[in-house]
Amino acid sequence: MPDGKPAGVRCVQLTQDHRCAIWDRADRPAVCGRFAAEAEMCGKSREEALAWLERLERLTSPVI
Repeated sequence: MPDGKPAGVRCVQLTQDHRCAIWDRADRPAVCGRFAAEAEMCGKSREEALAWLERLERLTSPVI
């Protein structure tokens, strides 16, 4: 996604089983390489993890 990924938009590199298709590639975006999930972020379910990510995206998105 050359112009970035808007909050709430599924990454084009996300596979059907919700894994990153380019995780092990050297040319993946720098922001992906810097992202380090913590246990708190993952929660106890996929829904909790997605809620955390949605909140993080809202807090770090530029105000328009």
